[in-house]
Amino acid sequence: MQEFDNLTENVPLPPSETTSVPYATPPAFGIKSWAEEDRPREKLMQKGRAALSDAELLAILLGSGTTKLSAVDVAKLVLNAAQNDLNALARFSLKELMRQKGIGEAKAITIMAALELGRRRKEADAPARATITCSRDIYRVVRPHLQDLPHEEFWVVLLNRANVVMRTVSISRGGVAGTVADPKLIFKEALEQLASSVILVHNHPSGNKNPSAADIALTRKLKDAGQFLDLPILDHLIYTDNGYYSFADEGML
Repeated sequence: MQEFDNLTENVPLPPSETTSVPYATPPAFGIKSWAEEDRPREKLMQKGRAALSDAELLAILLGSGTTKLSAVDVAKLVLNAAQNDLNALARFSLKELMRQKGIGEAKAITIMAALELGRRRKEADAPARATITCSRDIYRVVRPHLQDLPHEEFWVVLLNRANVVMRTVSISRGGVAGTVADPKLIFKEALEQLASSVILVHNHPSGNKNPSAADIALTRKLKDAGQFLDLPILDHLIYTDNGYYSFADEGML
């Protein structure tokens, strides 16, 4: 029996019966396997930031993908969830970002931080001493404060006699459907700053530019109070990310 065993050990098996055929190593999946000029970081260094797509820029922030998706693939999924709209992405909450495949808490926070920096850059670009000549000027002044907000806020813009912006002041912050605008707080701010006139502003997160019955009633109330205090209300602007409604332009003041 021993002799028979020795004989069989020396007989090679046909290729079809070999039991230890190695599998080919699967190709690397990550960005490092790409051509250098196609990798987002290297592409930015070689061609400049303008050459990168939104997904590639976002991939640089993410730093890595998953076992099955590259960072660019994950970035594309995130952008797709926001309909490829960076303004829409800026409105995502931390939890909404974390629902996306490949996005954990750290990556979600990184995305939110980057978008907030972009928003603050816009705010820094806004003229500090703008002169108000029309409703479009008001919109430009308040946009950095109200852009991308998921809830309502009420602000006032205080002007001097030359209609130059003295200060923009947050009066209240509410929910999705509304916020409270206390006339006492509005005129307190105007009187303390020795303003000559006031512009009212609040946002509609829904995107609906039309005033509600409550908006119209509040505007009339504040207009009457302003006349009594010699602090005229020049306009009331309803802000949305896609435009605005001006009470002055529509003959509502």
